[in-house]
Amino acid sequence: MKAWQLERLGGELTLQERPVPEPGAGAVVVRMQASALMSYMRDFVEGKLPNYRVPDAPFVPGGNGTGTVHAVGPGVWHLRPGQRVVTSSHFVADENAREPAQILLGITALAAPAEQVQTRWPDGTLCEYAVLPASVVTAADGLEAFDPVRLALCTRFVVPYGGLRRGRLSAGETVVVSGATGAYGSAAVLLALAMGAARVVAVGRNRDALDALVAAAGSRVVAVAISGDARADAQAIRAAAQGGADLAFDMVGGARDPDTTLAALRSLARGGRLVLMGSMSVPLPIPYAEVMLNDWEILGQFMYPRDAYRRVLDLVRAELLDLDAIRSRTFALPDLRAAMAAAAGAGNLDCVVMIHGD
Repeated sequence: MKAWQLERLGGELTLQERPVPEPGAGAVVVRMQASALMSYMRDFVEGKLPNYRVPDAPFVPGGNGTGTVHAVGPGVWHLRPGQRVVTSSHFVADENAREPAQILLGITALAAPAEQVQTRWPDGTLCEYAVLPASVVTAADGLEAFDPVRLALCTRFVVPYGGLRRGRLSAGETVVVSGATGAYGSAAVLLALAMGAARVVAVGRNRDALDALVAAAGSRVVAVAISGDARADAQAIRAAAQGGADLAFDMVGGARDPDTTLAALRSLARGGRLVLMGSMSVPLPIPYAEVMLNDWEILGQFMYPRDAYRRVLDLVRAELLDLDAIRSRTFALPDLRAAMAAAAGAGNLDCVVMIHGD
């Protein structure tokens, strides 16, 4: 089979011939058909993300995707050869431990103990056949009408699903999505609607991206283009939420100041919840008295629960989540370098998808 191999972060990236892997205990070999490329893949490969921990030996990079089961190992009962599946990169060790180790397959280990797990599962999905833990493989039964590229777009929604679920989103609530002009932020807006939100306030700096999102999402979404004045922005978001939101979902990436996140917090009604899933390079100053007096909750969330893909697919099957709002741009597996450049510059409603085979 063909597989991309990365020597190390910042090292040589080559397309190689490798043997088709065999599944060990608890493992599944998936014949990959399509995978969604991360926007930061080029920076990752070039070693510009120093906090990422990768295997000591050359490995196959790559995140989530879709394909068919090629073979299953001992101890795998819910999957069968030929079955259509989606694959997740987020693997949590199945151990009776207070804090089981977590890795993102083909991307990073999250802490020192997880490096042992990464040694066992070093490879991602930028290959024709991927060997994966069974727990990250989800059956996609009943979606035969979806081609592999369209099915791979589900990847965009599993991360925000983790945050919206953590925030206990209920049908009929008002949701603020901060960072809505990013890929995951836009997906969070669409997903919140599918999960029953009555009103979604999409917050961001790029007016054109906000307008495109509103056009794709419909009348239950109202956009707020922030100005950088934290107090005025909080008032504008709160007004768009018609007096205060039940849930604020913060997906601002690479923030250099806390103003947008604090504006989202201050847009909450009494008893509201703020979920933090973005990234910030400075501390978040918590207004202690305001949080206490307003009964606000602040919740952190990394990635998503194990059943996230299954739940997102349920929304697709029920025709509640329309994947067509996300535009795909496809590249053949050998064209990874061109795909990484395209992904780095992709818009909020665009997704670069690698085609692995038939």
